[in-house]
Amino acid sequence: MALKIGLATPSNFWNSSFKEKTALLEAVDQAKIDHMYMADHVSFHDGSGTDGFVEIAALSQLNPSLGVMISIYLLPLRHPLPVARQLATMHKIAPGRTMFGVGIGGEDRHEIEVCGVDPTTRGKRTNESLQILRGLMAGETVDFEGEIFSVDNARIQPVVGDQIPIIIGGRSDAALKRAAHFGDGWIATWCSVKRFKDALAIIDNFASESGRQVDWQHGYQPWVGIADTKAEARALVAREMEAFYKIPFERFEKYTPYGTPEDVADYLSPYVQNGCSIMNLKVVAPNDALCVQGAGEIAERLRNSCNLR
Repeated sequence: MALKIGLATPSNFWNSSFKEKTALLEAVDQAKIDHMYMADHVSFHDGSGTDGFVEIAALSQLNPSLGVMISIYLLPLRHPLPVARQLATMHKIAPGRTMFGVGIGGEDRHEIEVCGVDPTTRGKRTNESLQILRGLMAGETVDFEGEIFSVDNARIQPVVGDQIPIIIGGRSDAALKRAAHFGDGWIATWCSVKRFKDALAIIDNFASESGRQVDWQHGYQPWVGIADTKAEARALVAREMEAFYKIPFERFEKYTPYGTPEDVADYLSPYVQNGCSIMNLKVVAPNDALCVQGAGEIAERLRNSCNLR
């Protein structure tokens, strides 16, 4: 099993010059990071957010080899036909370099409501969208009549096939079932090693019941703090997480490794040993250069400790 390491775009990345952006991505590539990933929000808490597809499209053109991933895209806020077109476009402009992480959101209920979506329908909307997307990505002409979506004689070219893995996010058993039925893998966050291991067994059971056999790509996506001391690393990551989620850091702390890159890698290694093949790191460090350097050191230690390359 190969281990893919992802890195979230550092906080100052989009404010830097073109030359600085390309230099940083070259450093990411040299650090043997496999892909950069971006979140997706329409109007999160105070109205902040980024469009995941716009960001990965831009990022994919700043470096010729790095992969890109949306993690996690709020699929229930969109109609599946334009999403299928976006996936087909990414396949065209960055072939073989895109992963698509999907979730239903929910940390900010108002973000769902302000898009005209009933929050109670998020799961149903996502499941129907995934059914439609799968057909369109395979090059099929899709006719679909569901509770939410109705599609007649829909087709999207070019054919994407299985070139863009769909990775399902979410902590509930409903999310695990969604991954088993529609995904190429599951990506967890704020999750113990035991829950992670148990969840993969649940996904296998659901998939077997539906007759699916998948070469799974399961992942874990933690925030991490990196500095010379644990106290400094904790302060850095706590400040960033509290500013983003508007929740006290203590709610996240037991799932948030911090310290030196060695400390963080040692914390995360059991996830890899128990089936994680995509490790997406949201690194908080004193500056962007140290963010990339620390991520590279974590990646190297994880691969060495688990005998994975």
